[in-house]
Amino acid sequence: MAAARVYLAVDIGASSGRVVAGLFNGTQLELREIHRFPNGPVHVVGRLYWDLFELWAQIQNGLRLAAEQYGPQIRSVGVDTWGVDFGLLGKDDELLGMPRHYRDPRTQGAMDQAFRVVPRREIFQATGLQFMELNTLYQLLAMQREGSPLLPQAESFLMMPDLFHWLMTGIKTNEFTNATTTQFLDPQTGDWARDLLTRFNLPTHMLGPVTPPGTNLGKLREEVAAATGLSRVDVILPGTHDTASAVLAVPSSGSPSKNPAWCYISSGTWSLMGAEIPEPVINDACQQLNFTNEGGVGHTIRLLKNIAGLWLVQECRRIWSQQGRDYNWTGLTQLAAAEPPLLSIVDPDDPTFVAPRDMPQTIRDFCHRTSQVVPDSDGAVIRCVSESLALRYRLVLQWLEQLTGGQIQTIHIVGGGTQNRQLCQMAADACARPVVAGPVEATAIGNLMMQAIAAGDVESIEAARDIVRRSFDVQRYEPRNCWLWDEPFARLQSFLQ
Repeated sequence: MAAARVYLAVDIGASSGRVVAGLFNGTQLELREIHRFPNGPVHVVGRLYWDLFELWAQIQNGLRLAAEQYGPQIRSVGVDTWGVDFGLLGKDDELLGMPRHYRDPRTQGAMDQAFRVVPRREIFQATGLQFMELNTLYQLLAMQREGSPLLPQAESFLMMPDLFHWLMTGIKTNEFTNATTTQFLDPQTGDWARDLLTRFNLPTHMLGPVTPPGTNLGKLREEVAAATGLSRVDVILPGTHDTASAVLAVPSSGSPSKNPAWCYISSGTWSLMGAEIPEPVINDACQQLNFTNEGGVGHTIRLLKNIAGLWLVQECRRIWSQQGRDYNWTGLTQLAAAEPPLLSIVDPDDPTFVAPRDMPQTIRDFCHRTSQVVPDSDGAVIRCVSESLALRYRLVLQWLEQLTGGQIQTIHIVGGGTQNRQLCQMAADACARPVVAGPVEATAIGNLMMQAIAAGDVESIEAARDIVRRSFDVQRYEPRNCWLWDEPFARLQSFLQ
């Protein structure tokens, strides 16, 4: 494709990052992966950190390679990452330590600490966010409980993508979609819930302006341009929360509605399942079901629930590799296909699966504890996990329809999990809904399309989704034999009572 315009997406997940070039010719988008690099927690004296400096070095490596390949065609760059994690800057913009990892053990018990100060219901009314111990609010409360010297010194609070955008431009801002994952932003006003933080005696002066996706932060710093060989291109805020960018790339049609006709599953280590709606849903039912109202692009809300996702499979694969059995993803699905269906079901979101030492044994223990057939082979374990995820999708779909008051017609699955055809078909069968799977690279695509919208090269989010439909293949899965899933679904529900 001869492309006159190139945008660069820096897309960083919990296990890897990459720099992706989007080549846009006015009607279609083509992706070129420029640079991929590993990411993960760094263990230091019982604590978990992100290596910010290594990530920044790798980002610059990717920008350098992009400059060599595309030079003056490059129009802009933007960064997306996961949510909740952050860094603090002190006086003279000095970085106060490395950002901590969301699985760091310091937040254990922090939610109970919070509820003794502000009741759970009042926190939800102020923020509309689901309760997870890894949320930024509980990370700050853990720092407070430990007497961290960093919190009193903090002059600026920047979430992970905000840190990278500051390194690129010198501009400190808090992008909206990622800010909503903190549990101290009011989704109804779009501003910080400062009164809530004050009740916790947490500082608010460090919070910057909440800035919408699509904002042009300005030009790349001169020293970054010189170090990478890029010209001083624009730095554009995408939906910096990776799921917000992924949802922009859902190849759907129509405007956001209070009664949406489609929902999405952003499928990877986590499965984030939800709907794009125009306003937050903040009521007792939403709180009791522990759904979350996170920010979306185009002033929308992502009403969603976190599901454990392919984390269970990844951990099984890691344990088996240590035992000398290395499986690729295709091999695992082939093993699972050879096993009888729907014998064993687990709740993927049971606390025992958060960080077990031995995931396959923990799955077998769950089945034994619930008087089910215990998986006796690697294939049976994977089949159990995949079918359990599909049934969890059915349960969350049921709750989502309850909260939005309408029937959802289609499930869109985007992200790496779309390559698991077996799971996509199981999702269609268990949920009794057609599944449209793809694109795989939804997060990078959404990042790039927001840059194109900000540049005026694409007129709207709806037009961007038209481009996604034209540019990338999707696979449709029709539901079949849905009745077979009714008894296992009742079994899953019994685990939750």
